[in-house]
Amino acid sequence: MSYALLSLPFLAVAALVAALGWRRAPRGHLRALVLTAIALVVLTAVFDTIMIATGLFGYSDARIWGVRIGLAPIEDFAYPIAGVLLLSGLWNLLAPTEADHAD
Repeated sequence: MSYALLSLPFLAVAALVAALGWRRAPRGHLRALVLTAIALVVLTAVFDTIMIATGLFGYSDARIWGVRIGLAPIEDFAYPIAGVLLLSGLWNLLAPTEADHAD
């Protein structure tokens, strides 16, 4: 099984939750989502490259697509992106609305 195939269910669930929460997203949500994703991708590239270079872990070339950012295979970036989508979607779904405060 490839790392991309392993990551697919996580990305799918995260995208679904993000889509469900999108209608309740506050103004400026897309900008915050994109900036957070960029920050996490950069941090993942830097720290995964350091960890791979020092030998903490590695990837089987037979299980990756071969595209890398630094030393990190592109598949490694699925988890931070899924995390951003999932957490922002849950935040939107669980946040109180104006109707919740209409007492």
